[in-house]
Amino acid sequence: MTKVVGHSLAVLGQLAPDWEIVLVDDGSTDDTVAVARAAMGAAGARLRVIAHDSKRGYGITVADGLRAARMDYVAFMDGDGQFDPADLTTLADLMPTADLAAGWRRRRADPGYRLIIAGVFNVLVRTLYGVRVKDIDCGLKLMRREVLEAASPLLARSALLNTELYFKCQRSGLRIRQVAVNHYPRVAGVRSGARLIPILRAIRDLVWLRLRLARHWRAPLAAPVPESS
Repeated sequence: MTKVVGHSLAVLGQLAPDWEIVLVDDGSTDDTVAVARAAMGAAGARLRVIAHDSKRGYGITVADGLRAARMDYVAFMDGDGQFDPADLTTLADLMPTADLAAGWRRRRADPGYRLIIAGVFNVLVRTLYGVRVKDIDCGLKLMRREVLEAASPLLARSALLNTELYFKCQRSGLRIRQVAVNHYPRVAGVRSGARLIPILRAIRDLVWLRLRLARHWRAPLAAPVPESS
């Protein structure tokens, strides 16, 4: 956490004069928040903490962070050390022509079985959602606030949050661009592994979310283009 926060400070200071870090503590039992505050140093006032009393999972954790963000541009990144905060600059370079800039892992530092599961998952997403992007679950994204407004309310309660963002962004006519980013072996957290029950649950949730989106979400109407005089 110290490394992630420390590197983020240096990058954010170069990207914008006004910025904040929203840390969502998903029911951790260690000193995550204290370590993060210490790493912030003199910039401590720029850290905002959202704390869960118990573990609520990836989707809820990321969604809570996105809802709490107050800036015009919002990024999120996993806190397990697998991404390099410096790649936020790479995403920022795409923003002149993008509303959602997302990374794809050029060399994914995960076990082989996870790559197979991810490949099958991407096929299912393309079939059910019509979303055709690389590495849909890459946990490094940067977006304009308009993306969050179009995607509201966020319905996913798992890693399907990434699928939901892509789907709503695409259906809203917003621009998506991707770029290769670095990926490193995990230094924190615990994987669920390739157990059958989590896999079946993910497939169930994939179908459930698609049905909910069909019933409860409509793309916002585009603003009318003013007539030229």
